[in-house]
Amino acid sequence: MLERLYRDVSPPVARILDGTLSGAELGTEDAVLLLGADGPDLHALLRAGDVARQEDVGDDVTYVVCRNLNFTNVCYVGCSFCGFARHRDDEDAYDHSMETILDKCRVAIARGASEVCIQGGIDPRKDHTHYREILTAIKGEFPDLHIHAFSPEEIDFGHEKSGMPLTEYLRWLIDAGLGTMPGTAAEILDDEVRNILSPRKLKRDRWVEIVRAAHSVGLRSSSTLMYGHIESPHHVANHLLLLRDIQKDTGGFTEFVPLGFIHEKNMLYNFMGSRPGPSMAEDLRILAVARLFLRPWIRNIQISWVKMGPKLGQMGLVSGANDFGGTLMEESISRESGSQFGENTPPEDFRRMIREVGRVPVERTTTYGVVRRFDDPALDPPSLEPGRHGELSGPARFRVPPRRRVAAVPSSY
Repeated sequence: MLERLYRDVSPPVARILDGTLSGAELGTEDAVLLLGADGPDLHALLRAGDVARQEDVGDDVTYVVCRNLNFTNVCYVGCSFCGFARHRDDEDAYDHSMETILDKCRVAIARGASEVCIQGGIDPRKDHTHYREILTAIKGEFPDLHIHAFSPEEIDFGHEKSGMPLTEYLRWLIDAGLGTMPGTAAEILDDEVRNILSPRKLKRDRWVEIVRAAHSVGLRSSSTLMYGHIESPHHVANHLLLLRDIQKDTGGFTEFVPLGFIHEKNMLYNFMGSRPGPSMAEDLRILAVARLFLRPWIRNIQISWVKMGPKLGQMGLVSGANDFGGTLMEESISRESGSQFGENTPPEDFRRMIREVGRVPVERTTTYGVVRRFDDPALDPPSLEPGRHGELSGPARFRVPPRRRVAAVPSSY
């Protein structure tokens, strides 16, 4: 009997899942309880996330053909979770010329990309004009290429240099070709946590101010959260509540992307004693909780195959997620912190993995417009991939400091 499958689910979890699948909005305490679900409760949560996904967006699984483009790794912000940043005198520091940036865009287009995702370190030698020059150079040569660029941290840096009002500065970038903004630099939107992760990074209220201003001038953005380090379930729940409240007001988020902490090659784990990233259960829990908590306001929940790997990513697709993210072609930030899942997933691999879980692959634009549905595998186009590594690969260097332990941040809620 089917009742045997659910008779061990605890009454509080059963009540919450029944309520949300009936249209009730989850509260933060509901999310905290679900973020600790285990055993039969976890299985029920993942199934509920998948049911909600099917109701919200159907059986299409989307992806975007894009290239990551990190124009410089010179950065002086000093985030403890970052293995990517270099100082300008480091042997492997780089600052790409405009011609190199254009060459990377050229290769991306030849491989079918509709988007470049551009982010870089915060180099105090640069100013707001450099961001605009990147936009105008790309749009001057590739007017149809969508530019998804500049996190709120980069917007904060450029805005302060510009002396313009914030919305005027954002419009100045839009006029130069900025299409959408990554909702990164969020980590955990709680200053108690942020002051340990990255004391010199923009604070919670400034992140919110920039995102709201971007949405107000028509610049849509993704939304993110980094988990698996020193945060508590209450921090995660309140972060999700903040994103939901912003979305109710602005409608500007295109998707939510939970990003698991990669621990191997950064200070936060090796020196400060954080958790070594999320467990498999945490990865799946947060996708399901995000689906249930953010519906119907944020409809697209994305897995990060760079963080989770392809097989766990497939599990995410049956736990509430509906988007496989981007092909990337070049990925530096997670790789430099120790991710071992590569830098590039060709579109044909996305389609194969999507079909393996019984879903329909759909190539999308950055803002979730449909480029092409792939209902029939026999009609798939040939690969445009020249290879999976080659010029896209590079060794990661990091000097691991000795470990010292600090206590996890307690919840103040």
